[in-house]
Amino acid sequence: MTNPNEVEHHYHSGHLLKRISDGCAALNLTPPISQDALAPVDEFHIGGRLATEPFVKALGLTPESRVIDFGCGLGGPARYVAAATGAHVTGVDLTAEFVETGRTLTEWTGLSDRVQLIEGSVLDLPLEAGSMDAAYMIHVGMNIADKVGIAREAKRVLKLGGIFAIYDVMQVGEGQMDYPAPWASSSGQSALAPPETYEAALKSVGFKVSDRIDRTEFAKQFFADLAAAQSRSDGPPPLGLHLIMGEDTALKVQNMVRNIERGLIAPIEIHARLPV
Repeated sequence: MTNPNEVEHHYHSGHLLKRISDGCAALNLTPPISQDALAPVDEFHIGGRLATEPFVKALGLTPESRVIDFGCGLGGPARYVAAATGAHVTGVDLTAEFVETGRTLTEWTGLSDRVQLIEGSVLDLPLEAGSMDAAYMIHVGMNIADKVGIAREAKRVLKLGGIFAIYDVMQVGEGQMDYPAPWASSSGQSALAPPETYEAALKSVGFKVSDRIDRTEFAKQFFADLAAAQSRSDGPPPLGLHLIMGEDTALKVQNMVRNIERGLIAPIEIHARLPV
């Protein structure tokens, strides 16, 4: 089992809001700021906004939709959902610094009326049963061993017919992982599992799984393009995931890319729905 305190410690860096504020200042960005402008730093997953757009489109959301973001981080995807679809999004995350910073970023983007970020556990959501139309989780399950608990809580808060979409890094091969990775400093903080484990957990509580999409080739192209862009620059951009991951960002990314290329892990999407 992963320790929530260790996971929270892994993501907590201190002064995150100031680093993002300084990055915005370097780009002459002052509130109100477009949520698109913050995407380089608040979309903390493989592919960033390029992955979020098709993922969200598949949810079929409307301005009347009420959505729960499992492990919202800084709230980048939540703000994108609100801006792109008009839906109301509640994000829950274990890391206090992420939630506090994310609330400020939401204010900067003028989306506080449609995005609410709450500190808490996705295994015990502060939401009423049957109150949500849709749920999603992006690069979060790698830190939570209790996949059945995730599925059970998603079922509890969703209305009948509600969709639960997952985009996680999943284990697809046997071998020794290289750490640190973006989601864990060591194997003790990691709860990687194969897609079959996720699907079994979803089915065990009553979900019907409709799609499994392997994003490996997308990831490889994304990292190749990222490496090419970095080779042409003099250093990291003012806004980027290095502000979250810290001084060993390059090593974390290198290890993740190596693990993908070795066939040990892959970014996988799974879509499931509660029967009506």
